[in-house]
Amino acid sequence: MSRTVLVVDDDASFRDLATRVLTSWGHVVLGEAGSVEEAVARADELRPDTVLADIQLPDGDGFALAERLTALAWHPRVVLISTDSDAANGPAAERVGASGFVPKDELPGPELRELMDGT
Repeated sequence: MSRTVLVVDDDASFRDLATRVLTSWGHVVLGEAGSVEEAVARADELRPDTVLADIQLPDGDGFALAERLTALAWHPRVVLISTDSDAANGPAAERVGASGFVPKDELPGPELRELMDGT
């Protein structure tokens, strides 16, 4: 299933990699953001189906961002990512309304693809 996506990460090279992977899977990347506040503004402007967001951002964390985004009127799907592959990140992501968590080193992997596709 093709989705519109906002990619949120403070590392521009990772945003570029994620954009290329998501595009190769048939998704449409509408935009990118490098911080929590930029992500909220871009999400409000672009209204993506899905947000792929890092949990470690310069002005906050992806868990708080996920709570803010999933509370929006159109309820975008939020998938959290991080270089921190702590097993507690998955349950923490779900507690804040995210669809799930995937370590960055598993990009591109089947778990991320399933979360992005909504299966």
